[in-house]
Amino acid sequence: MTSTPPGVFPPKPNAVAELFGTTKVVIGVVHLPALPGSPHYAGQPIDEISTFAVEEARGYLDGGCHGVIVENHWDIPFLKPGEHGYETAAAMAVVTARVRDAVDRAVGVSVLSNAAECSIASAWSGGAGFVRVNQWANAYIANEGFIEGQAARATRYRSRIGANPVKVFADVHVKHGAHAIVADRSLAEQTEDAEFFDADVLIATGSRTGDAAALDEVVGIKEHTRLPVVIGSGITAANIGELLPACDGVIVASSLKDNGRWWGRVDPAKVRELTAAARRAGAELP
Repeated sequence: MTSTPPGVFPPKPNAVAELFGTTKVVIGVVHLPALPGSPHYAGQPIDEISTFAVEEARGYLDGGCHGVIVENHWDIPFLKPGEHGYETAAAMAVVTARVRDAVDRAVGVSVLSNAAECSIASAWSGGAGFVRVNQWANAYIANEGFIEGQAARATRYRSRIGANPVKVFADVHVKHGAHAIVADRSLAEQTEDAEFFDADVLIATGSRTGDAAALDEVVGIKEHTRLPVVIGSGITAANIGELLPACDGVIVASSLKDNGRWWGRVDPAKVRELTAAARRAGAELP
């Protein structure tokens, strides 16, 4: 067993335990239909989108997940941070509030790509407890181009609107990107960078949506932070038994869809299969 790392930020309460009431969690992702302002939006009323989101959230939660993240995945191709319109924040807040009112477990928000301030605004207005931010510190090259860390602006914005209770789940090596810009910084250093910039939970991922994180990367992040670490891509019923014991939770979507792809619908049978495997791996399920 490895010793607890000394840390680069004063100790803080375990955000996973605070949000979910347990220390090993399974979180489902609600991939929303296209929202107003995005290329694929065809006029669907927000009420219908909200109903869809509640149905998807219940599919995860009824199957044993601890919480959900509401994400604007159909707003592809994604904008860069700071380019999102008021309509995105408004729609995300309304849909998130509907989900939050319909369920009794933790709800988070992820506005793609890397829209930390928009995510925080949506989460705080919609009653969500956390956000996912793909690039919290440093910089990388993504599908959207050059993406810089959002920590400095996002934490000031969060403070300015009184949203400090909203926790930040931050990727260390985010998927869909090249990290050549910081190739001279080790995994340990990049892990410490995210902790130093006041993240609450760290995320390990594979190279793209649906790709599993390598076990050695998960362990490498875990060994260099006192923060909880969750895996953010590629989790299946087949691999959760190996990966969950090495971390504090998983974020999962594609493998639980009826077609195995992000644009499918949540399959309750697949959710139950995965959560049963998570229970065998040590998770206490609702």
